[in-house]
Amino acid sequence: MHLRRGLNLYKLILIPGLNNKEIGSAFVSLIDEGFKNYALFQQTKNIDEFWSWVSEFKLKVESSIHSWIDKAGGEAGKLLRSLRNKAHQWWYFLDHPDIPPDNNLAEPTLRLAVTKRKVSGGSRSMKRFQNTANLLTVIQTCRRQGRSVIEFFDQAIKAMVNSSVQTPSLIPLL
Repeated sequence: MHLRRGLNLYKLILIPGLNNKEIGSAFVSLIDEGFKNYALFQQTKNIDEFWSWVSEFKLKVESSIHSWIDKAGGEAGKLLRSLRNKAHQWWYFLDHPDIPPDNNLAEPTLRLAVTKRKVSGGSRSMKRFQNTANLLTVIQTCRRQGRSVIEFFDQAIKAMVNSSVQTPSLIPLL
């Protein structure tokens, strides 16, 4: 989940309450710093510099949570407890720099499945759900690889009926 939307920090800034604006602004700044340094690492690929920044940043986040948690009202307190208790989820990209800090790639990939579910009313059985999931996985994988979905299915069907035709693979060639 995207940190900014998942934590509703912008909403918190607008909600009247005990230090909400200050707390929301402080954590938006921290998230922005995290994204900025992640982007810098993606450009430079300097892992030693990244790890050095990560250790300092984690301390900064923990210190900010600790300093604000007793000064927070209900909504801000919930957000701070979530940041503290689920830090391994919210800040996953800090320990795994190969994973982006947002889900921007996942959203358009899942859009097809969500639209299909809304239009059709969903699946009526687990078997149909799994078949739909498999079909959508093939479609999205082909799209991500810049391949024709129709050509993939054409080759797959030909391979099913003719053993001399090679079965297509979704594993990209390196």
